[in-house]
Amino acid sequence: MYELFANLTLILHLIFILFVIFGGLLFFIFSKILYIHLPSLLWGIYIELTNSVCPLTYLENWFLYKGELATYSNDFISNYLFPIIYPETLTNEIQMYLGISLIIINILIYGLIYKISRES
Repeated sequence: MYELFANLTLILHLIFILFVIFGGLLFFIFSKILYIHLPSLLWGIYIELTNSVCPLTYLENWFLYKGELATYSNDFISNYLFPIIYPETLTNEIQMYLGISLIIINILIYGLIYKISRES
């Protein structure tokens, strides 16, 4: 049961990461999403630029510990999702580049939002 919760937390973690990166685009569907996206974006930038660890990582590890599991046994999770969220080659320098990329991507997204909303 704990592995299921660890897997669900990992999937939630991936969804949150994708939301932090691209969530601003949801503005075109639901404009009030910015009230959720901006704090999430700031959190993501903070985590990347300070080499911190997201609390979801601790939660995943806690579920694995409680289930007496060292790693995920599900092939899809371990082969596809885990390397996306926790790449083996992640260094402090790469994490800084990811943080800067996150800022640049969202500047472009919010610039697009600003441009389109000004034209309306």
